[in-house]
Amino acid sequence: AAGVSRVLEVHGSSLRNYCTECGKEFNMLYIYNSVGIPKCDICGKTVRPDVVLFDECLPPDVFDRAKKDIYNADMLIIVGTSLTVQPACSLINFYRGDDLIIMNLTPTSADRYARLVIRDSADKVFEYLMEREYDF
Repeated sequence: AAGVSRVLEVHGSSLRNYCTECGKEFNMLYIYNSVGIPKCDICGKTVRPDVVLFDECLPPDVFDRAKKDIYNADMLIIVGTSLTVQPACSLINFYRGDDLIIMNLTPTSADRYARLVIRDSADKVFEYLMEREYDF
């Protein structure tokens, strides 16, 4: 929606949903219009969001691409995470660059490695940045 063409949804997306039995896919409108727990219109089983819940594994292919991208990144900006939930928080360990930026309301275990730490809400910071004109 923001115009970025390559996004790795490490934790999935609630915009996609699927039947836990037959795998049929459902959009958000189907979920929105459901009463109670959404059920598949084919087999009657539960429809769930395509997200990684606690104690579930991250998709290996997406996690591997994220590791590779972070390893090759010139700059890493981490926004709005305490860096405490595994395994996603371990992705920072693959970063080899010098320009780590962390934006979070509370301290993280990686703050000491960051070139810049911003203690403010992401919406305020990005709104501030969007109001400025930059000549890149």
